[in-house]
Amino acid sequence: MTAPRRPRGPIDPRLWHRSVPVRRHLVGSVALSLVTTACVVVIAVVVGTVLGGAVTDPTRRTVGAWTAESTVLAAAVVVRVLASWARSRYAHRSAVRVVRGLRADMLDAAITTRSRGREDRGEWSTVVTRGLDGLAPYLTDYVPALVLAATVTPIATLVIAFVDPLSAVIVAVTLPTIPVFMVLIGLMTRGRSRRTLDAMTRLSSQLMDLLAGIPTLRALGRQDGPAARVGELGDEHRRRTMAALRVAFLSSMVLELLATLGVALVAVSIGLRLVYGDMELAPGIIALILAPEVYLPLRALGAAFHASEDGAEAAGRAFALLESAESQAPRDERTAAPPTGPVTVVLTNLSVRGRDGWAPRHLDAAFRPGRVTVLTGANGTGKSTVLASVLGLVDPDEGSISLVGSDGVRVDLSTVDLDQWWRRVTWLPQRPAIVVGTVADNLDLGARGDVAEAARATGFSSVLASLPRGAATMLGAGGVGLSVGEAHRLALTRTLAATESVVLLDEPTAHLDPESAGRVLRSLRAAADGGRTVVIVGHTPEVLAAADAVVHVDRAAVSA
Repeated sequence: MTAPRRPRGPIDPRLWHRSVPVRRHLVGSVALSLVTTACVVVIAVVVGTVLGGAVTDPTRRTVGAWTAESTVLAAAVVVRVLASWARSRYAHRSAVRVVRGLRADMLDAAITTRSRGREDRGEWSTVVTRGLDGLAPYLTDYVPALVLAATVTPIATLVIAFVDPLSAVIVAVTLPTIPVFMVLIGLMTRGRSRRTLDAMTRLSSQLMDLLAGIPTLRALGRQDGPAARVGELGDEHRRRTMAALRVAFLSSMVLELLATLGVALVAVSIGLRLVYGDMELAPGIIALILAPEVYLPLRALGAAFHASEDGAEAAGRAFALLESAESQAPRDERTAAPPTGPVTVVLTNLSVRGRDGWAPRHLDAAFRPGRVTVLTGANGTGKSTVLASVLGLVDPDEGSISLVGSDGVRVDLSTVDLDQWWRRVTWLPQRPAIVVGTVADNLDLGARGDVAEAARATGFSSVLASLPRGAATMLGAGGVGLSVGEAHRLALTRTLAATESVVLLDEPTAHLDPESAGRVLRSLRAAADGGRTVVIVGHTPEVLAAADAVVHVDRAAVSA
């Protein structure tokens, strides 16, 4: 998925419209920047007046002669420090709120968006994690610098023009060189942030596929195969990141040089005129103090330029994904209730188009209550996709899925409320979910029947006996604390102990010994005899022998 072109302007308007913290952040930044600007002007005027008077008027060279001015100066310095501190603190808090809110919105959208492609998964994971982190420096560095450049720079220039018109002319001539060079740098680095994020997306997609397939790769002895490709993607991301850093350092050096030359020209001009007596000391000091303040916001803006590019790219991609999710049919349009009682699932001409072809293609089948149906076929034909389609996680590109109740009422799955449907279905994927918590917590996720009997059928009872604290043993994310086979037995146990009317299992005997596999198949046979609809993805002779019906799933290449 390619992000749309970044909207013109320094701030993405969608950030303003969709994020309340951003609006508050901008309003607060403007207010605090105006306070900072006023303090800068007051400090320059007071210091110039005091120093100019002390040098030119011998009667005013005592501390007591400047009591009022000293009080104003101290107050201005304190207020400026407090305003800068408050602006920085408020910017960090706002950035945290904005990133947290956007991340929550994207996670909500990801849950309700059923993306099929590897690239889509990589895009979502990259933007939600690494991408949105780029918004923090964008909001804490770039936006405040932009506001300061819009307030401090013009106001300080006007004050310089009031006290010393020649210095204001020098500033007016040299100041535009900084934004000109920023534009040139932007043209040179156009698309760099997008390409860097693309490289990170590809790397993320590859790693996600690798991590998801580690059990299968280990079983086939091919766990080292993808290492070269992951290494190439990592090197590509490293090269792009280092190239961006080189440009950032060089551009910062150029902007610092231009700002330093501008201040130097003002200082030289003031110094020569003071030597020849062409101007008074106080206006010269005021102009000399304000000159660096004129260039400082633009220097900060240039230093934060690359942060703005990364943040804007991340925001653009986040909004593109959110808008894509919002453009899909909303979940609340699925309002029909699934049939009550035993359910027959009817697939009519079911076809799902993937990147490499149709998998499955033109599949007709009926999964009936009281029967064990086995989906079989070569790898990549779409057997797991069939289960995902029955769950409603994947929308068919062609054909339909219907649910038929015992009373003969037929409901199209595309109109069924998925929350209600999922309460009627038990699903065992190839990589079942194991959450952080105890073994008992994980069994309670779906097991509502006889857990002890299901544990004996899967062999998980022996696993429980070997654990140091039994069912109270803590597990980490993804089943850390159990082997792959033990985690699979846990998930299979809660599946067999569930009481839903439709049971979908993807390779349920893959990690079981022959004896345990036989017990599991007998349990599934009993579940079907009890009136449930049992669908199994499998290809071993034992699984095929346990089937009442075998459905062969085929695929087809995508036509040009």
